[in-house]
Amino acid sequence: MNSRDDLSCDVAIIGAGTAGLAAERAARREGARTLLIDDGFAGTLCATTGCMPSKLLIAAARAHAGLDQARLMGIDIPSARVDGRRVMERLRAERDRFAAGVRKGIADLPDGTCIDSRARFAAPGRLELRDGRQVAARAVVIATGSLPVVPEPYRDLGPQVLTNDSVFELKDLPRSMAVIGAGPLGVELAQAFARLDVRVALFDQGDRLAKIRCDKVHQAFRDLYARDVALHLGCAPQPSAREDGVRLAWQGQSEDFDCVLVATGRVPALKSLNLAASGLSLDDKGVSRFDRDTLQCGDSAVFIAGDADADVPVLHEASLEGAIAGRNAARYPDVTPAERPPLFTLTFTDPPVAAIGAAPDDCALNGFADYADQGRARVEARPGGILRLGADDQGRLTGADLAVPGGDHLAHLLVAAAMNGNTARDMLDIPFYHPTLEEGLKPALRQICKAASLDLSTNRDSGNPPGA
Repeated sequence: MNSRDDLSCDVAIIGAGTAGLAAERAARREGARTLLIDDGFAGTLCATTGCMPSKLLIAAARAHAGLDQARLMGIDIPSARVDGRRVMERLRAERDRFAAGVRKGIADLPDGTCIDSRARFAAPGRLELRDGRQVAARAVVIATGSLPVVPEPYRDLGPQVLTNDSVFELKDLPRSMAVIGAGPLGVELAQAFARLDVRVALFDQGDRLAKIRCDKVHQAFRDLYARDVALHLGCAPQPSAREDGVRLAWQGQSEDFDCVLVATGRVPALKSLNLAASGLSLDDKGVSRFDRDTLQCGDSAVFIAGDADADVPVLHEASLEGAIAGRNAARYPDVTPAERPPLFTLTFTDPPVAAIGAAPDDCALNGFADYADQGRARVEARPGGILRLGADDQGRLTGADLAVPGGDHLAHLLVAAAMNGNTARDMLDIPFYHPTLEEGLKPALRQICKAASLDLSTNRDSGNPPGA
């Protein structure tokens, strides 16, 4: 050590986001002496610029869109005015409350655990802090999260170009917005802003919304989604700065917008770590290979978790990966693989989009359910969308793609069924209350049972009531 102020620990965790916090807890439970290193301890991405502020915006949008549903049902509501300043003020107030809760949890960690600093590798098993001190660690967990990608044409257009790191700081809603990128974040925010009376156009070079895997599900979703947002798929607009906004030009057309939200993805925040000094074997992009069941990089004492590994960038996976990485870092070199759950992603659009497990195209058997005439969906004035289930040749559920009303809740039922090895017949043995959105699963389940030759003569499914 170079100084009496240098530090040592069993496990050093770089990054105090969801994965880093889970890693620190898991390592400490194993009896490891931990150090959690973060630049600022602002709170998790989820609480500050991700899950929670985006859902606050979506909640406001849903409340406004719900007025149209009420009118459809015969409730006379006069024209409503969206107060953009109040929408954004509430969003930030609640967002800050969530972030404060995270920071309080960090403050409650044992004394001496947290170091407010940047960290970079100085050598294998040794980190250098911003103030020059070094940390000797028996194992290191990288949980540095990710950063938004801003394509080159948008980098010099000034404050009119937003990412999810800045969009929630808007003091008022813009009159118009272009969204670049039709992944989950792009489609969520584009629809939310559109439902708050912002003129929104969504652009993407590809032809898919929200990464939907099934063609039929995608087409049904696209038809519903296009009621809110102007879609321009399969094109790459060229931006130029205007005095009061940004002009986009594409395929012989052009349109001016107050601002542009760039939602073209995120990349692991690894550049500042000096991984070349870590002793890891790096690929041509400067990233180490890792085992997703142990989160170990090669056979080293370095582990990686959460958005930093760019595997499945969703919160429950980040939390799980942090726990696996922290536990294995504390036990190193006794590293144990963990059983990972099936893929499970949700996009909080209306209707919600979900993907579970294997893509239905890769499943032996499939069943479909159309919600255009589903009883409860029609009762609630939100019919539409398609659900597709996949199963193996024995009828066990192995995957699903859906874009239907209540899909965020249905998906939890389906992922539990897949994890438990349930067959479609097992699912039909569940009592389905009438009328519910869950009843809409039954046609798809019956199709799988028929294809798998599963006997339904003695199960509890007595068919859907009329109009269900």
